[in-house]
Amino acid sequence: CKIIYDDLLELGLKKEDARAILPNATPTNLIMTCNLRELIHICNLRLCTRAQLEIRTLFKKIVEEVLKNESWLKDYLVPQCERLGYCPEGKSCGRKQKLEEITNAKS
Repeated sequence: CKIIYDDLLELGLKKEDARAILPNATPTNLIMTCNLRELIHICNLRLCTRAQLEIRTLFKKIVEEVLKNESWLKDYLVPQCERLGYCPEGKSCGRKQKLEEITNAKS
């Protein structure tokens, strides 16, 4: 497993994604409760392309299930940059400009 892990790192995979092949990355059952405001907040953070792939995949599935019954939430259960129109992260993935870039361009 260590050799495969090292190969994945050499291919450019992030450490947190590459270690999914190691023995500690085992399936688990998850029970989660939260209110709507928190669900929106969590999705805004965890659907960002800079979030860990495993967590992003989980939240994509959660959103898919929620939207089966509450389709009106589709505009809220998205990455934060989609709701704000700019990237609030310290380092942007490039989908949206950082707020500083937008305000500097208008100056």
